[in-house]
Amino acid sequence: MPDDPARFSDLSRPALDAAALQSALTRDSALWRSVEVVDEIGSTNAALAAAAADGAAEGAVLVAEHQVTGRGRLDRVWASPPRAGLTVSFLLRPDVPAARRGWLPLLTGVALAEAVGEVTGVLASVKWPNDLLARDGRKLAGILAEASSGAVVVGVGLNVSTSEAELPGTGTSLSVVTGATVDRAPVLLAFLRAVERRYRGWVTSLGDPVLSGLARDYLAWSSTVGSAVEVTMPDGSTLLGTARAVDWDGRLVVDTPEGTVELASGDVRHVRTRPAEA
Repeated sequence: MPDDPARFSDLSRPALDAAALQSALTRDSALWRSVEVVDEIGSTNAALAAAAADGAAEGAVLVAEHQVTGRGRLDRVWASPPRAGLTVSFLLRPDVPAARRGWLPLLTGVALAEAVGEVTGVLASVKWPNDLLARDGRKLAGILAEASSGAVVVGVGLNVSTSEAELPGTGTSLSVVTGATVDRAPVLLAFLRAVERRYRGWVTSLGDPVLSGLARDYLAWSSTVGSAVEVTMPDGSTLLGTARAVDWDGRLVVDTPEGTVELASGDVRHVRTRPAEA
């Protein structure tokens, strides 16, 4: 079959090869069952949530070359030019206590940081609960985990070749950081393999973040724990303190002048950041 001409329409942003990804990822995987790449979609998370409602099995991966109604946490809009980033969601059905599922976005962040470092050499850090940051503190990626029909759909948006002009002032991309073109396919494969490796160990440990080693590795990649933070709460109030730890259920433990608070959600801003150790 001849190559798709669209694949080479922009040599700095080639289309992903769905068949090659499917073969490379599922050949030796005990988790990933399918990889689908679509040209355009409203939301990869919404599409997999609908599949979960229809009883779809764990291990489906959906990648969009262009997502037009993507959402981040707190229903923020997330958009990226076509083929400039990795927009991927996957469906999981973890057999762990419900409270432990708060670790899934943290597990995903660690896997993404590992993959980005392995493939591109970019040293990133994870900001609780769902961001991947470059060393200058600008955002490389966001993560959104949503419970759906007994499953969890995890979505990731990673800026790969997005230019400075296409990014908000708080954002950056792998190409901006490296000063070079970055191939999305190796990053995607490394990321999904890292997710599988960590996810299987975490599930085998019944979601125990200590026994699985996830808590230790998360702290090594974290730029939040040990930092002075300002947290905007869901009700709009703010909280100032020092992020001291992440607890057994993935909540951020913050020491404030009024006492210690465990946060299951909130929008965190680093006031003074501790560099990641990884």
